[in-house]
Amino acid sequence: MTLRIGVNVQPYSPEEVDFAVGAERLGADSLWTPEAWGYDAFTPLAYLAARTEQARLVTGIAQLGARTPANLAMTAMSVQALSGGRLVLGLGVSGPQVVEGWHGVPFGRPVQRTRETIEILRSVFRGDRLAYDGKTYRLPLPGGEGKAIRSMAPPTDIPIWVASLGPANLRLTGELADGWVGNSLLPQSADALLAPIREGAAAAGRDLSAVELTVAASVEFDEDVEAVARRHAGGYAFTFGAMGSPTTNFYSNAFVRQGFGDAIARVHGLWQAGDREGAAAAVPPEIGLRTNLLGTDETVSDQLRAYAAAGISTLRVTVPPGPVSQRLATLERLLGLVAAAT
Repeated sequence: MTLRIGVNVQPYSPEEVDFAVGAERLGADSLWTPEAWGYDAFTPLAYLAARTEQARLVTGIAQLGARTPANLAMTAMSVQALSGGRLVLGLGVSGPQVVEGWHGVPFGRPVQRTRETIEILRSVFRGDRLAYDGKTYRLPLPGGEGKAIRSMAPPTDIPIWVASLGPANLRLTGELADGWVGNSLLPQSADALLAPIREGAAAAGRDLSAVELTVAASVEFDEDVEAVARRHAGGYAFTFGAMGSPTTNFYSNAFVRQGFGDAIARVHGLWQAGDREGAAAAVPPEIGLRTNLLGTDETVSDQLRAYAAAGISTLRVTVPPGPVSQRLATLERLLGLVAAAT
């Protein structure tokens, strides 16, 4: 199995645009742009559509709740047309702090919202007259003057990938999505997250191979494997201690299902008590090492083979900050190891 390499990019400066263009030139399969509560995910991809030629352009991720499904379809179809058909629509529910705090939209029923959004998107992409009677969305709005209309843009086929971590949303991913935008995964315990996707696919009469499995990983070469693993592990202290709401942390829950429950509870407790350094030190180095591509050529190659053996098809990597030439050299070194290892 051959792993594809996607690259996280933020092309908001000439240097970052050069990095994105250089990544494609080196052979990166896809370029990914984030969406949190700063820049949106689509505008930079539209810009990169004019600066690149063949890399897939992936929203990583477009937040559900930030747009109506119809507006999301319109935006996706616009970038698809501008890019010559290279868009991949990565979707995710985000979390209640962002959805309710930033967008002012109720977070309730995230799995139902995901299902209905995908169904509406595909209806628009097919060129259907849009009429939908769901629990979250009803189109046209009942009792109003709206009518079911068809998109003015021509029909198109846009792959839909879903960012999911909870079991119900993972099963939905297997049932409906073209790909999985994965996170928080150790390939050695991948089945904790992949089994629900497999179950959802089987229930829908599909095979897991119908879902492109992608996982995030940072890449950093360093001869001191232990030190670099501990440094990246420490970065998870914020994830386990502060992300999500007091009752909802999808990332922590994913690691709990992979056997790190006691450690995460300790990290969370230290962080909430104000001991940031203690929380960082309490994250097991294994988490840093096994969720990323770190250390020597040998340790990185071992991890690449582990991802491939787990069935992961695409790694979306984050390259450490630095001069563009240095970052591209890191990426080129990684792509060489991918070719040799898989």
